[in-house]
Amino acid sequence: MLFHEIAGHRAIKDNLIKTVRDGRISHAQLFLGPNGNGKFALALAYAQYANCTNRKDTDSCGECPSCVKFNILAHPDLHFIYPVAQVKDKKKPKSRDFITHWREYIKECSFYPSLNEWYEKINIERKQGIINVRDADEIIRTLNYTSYESIFKIVIIWMAEKFHHQAAPKILKILEEPPEKTIFILIAEKQEDIINTILSRTQIIKIPRIPDNDLYKKLTSNNAFNENEVKNAVRISEGNYKKAIHFLRDSGKEQFYFENFQFWMRLCFKVDILKLDDFISDFSQNPREELKQFFLYALKATRNSLLFNYHNERIIRLPGEEYSFNKKISPFINHKNGQEFIELFEKAHDHIERNANPAILFTSLSLKIIDLLKMKA
Repeated sequence: MLFHEIAGHRAIKDNLIKTVRDGRISHAQLFLGPNGNGKFALALAYAQYANCTNRKDTDSCGECPSCVKFNILAHPDLHFIYPVAQVKDKKKPKSRDFITHWREYIKECSFYPSLNEWYEKINIERKQGIINVRDADEIIRTLNYTSYESIFKIVIIWMAEKFHHQAAPKILKILEEPPEKTIFILIAEKQEDIINTILSRTQIIKIPRIPDNDLYKKLTSNNAFNENEVKNAVRISEGNYKKAIHFLRDSGKEQFYFENFQFWMRLCFKVDILKLDDFISDFSQNPREELKQFFLYALKATRNSLLFNYHNERIIRLPGEEYSFNKKISPFINHKNGQEFIELFEKAHDHIERNANPAILFTSLSLKIIDLLKMKA
C-alpha cells in the first residue's frame, strides 16, 4: 500500500513519514477513527514505508522486494491480528488460521475493511468475534524470533476494541517493552471500548473522516462512475469511503429503500389499511438481509427528520428527492416521538435478525407508526 493511493489525510501522512525518516517511530501506536476513513490503509502504508529498502521522500518505492511482499500482504515480518470466532473446522481459532481469507478480503475491500464484512467473509455473522488468548500467545511467541529480512517486525492489530478481557493482560508487558525494532499498530473505531491498560500504553493518532474534496478525487480517479453519481455519494457518505463505494455500486438499492420507506410512511399517515396490507404482503417477501438494511435506512431517515426539527439541516447529506421528503415528514417525526421511532426500528432490525415473521412484524410496526405520526410537533 502506497501513501499516495489513500484518499486525504495529507498532514497525517507527512507526520508518519517524518517519524520514519527521523528515526522517531513510537513502538506502540493506536490509529483511531470512524469506519471507512482509511486508517487501516494508512497503517499498512506506514508499515511498508518503514521497511522499504529504497524509500522516497514522500512514499515507498513500491518495487523493492519488501514492498512487493507488502503488496500481497505476505511479508514474513508483517503480522496481522483480527477478531475471529469458532467455525466448523476450527474449534480453537486464532488469526493465523484465517490468513488466506484475510488476504483475500483486504484486497476485495480495497484496504478499507469493516467488521460486518469480515464476519461474513469467514461465516461468523451470528457470532461475536474476539481477539482471544491464543492470539495474545501467538504475538508473544512470534516476537521472540528475530526479524527474517527487514529492519522492523510489525504487528497490526485490527479492531483492538475486540480484545477479550483475558487476552489483553497477556500482551501488556510486550506492548510496553517490546523487543528491539518492533512496532505495534493498533486500529480501532471506539476509544471507549478499548481496555484502559492497553490504551495507556499507546500513542493515539486520531484519523478523521476523509474531506469531501479528497473523497471526490479518489472516487473520480479511475473514471468508473459519472460525476453526478460521485457528487451524490460524497454528499451522503460523510467522509466514509466504504459508504460512498456502496452507494455507487448499489445506488439502486438505496433508491429502493427510500421509495418503499416513503410509500410506507404515506400509507401509515393516511391510515390506508387496505393498501398497507397489500404493501406488507409484498414487501415482507424480501430477503432478511434486505429487510435489515431497510430498517437501518429507516433509522437514518428518522435521524434526518430530527435534524430538521433542531434546525441542523445544514449537516444533512441527501440527494434532492430524499432531502425534500425528510423535510416534509419532519413535523411528524419530531422531538415528541423521535426516540420511539428509533426504538421501533432498532428492535425491528433485531427481530428480523432473530427470524421473526416479517409480515407480522410489519403489521405491528405499522399500527404503532400510525399512532406516532399523530404526535405532530
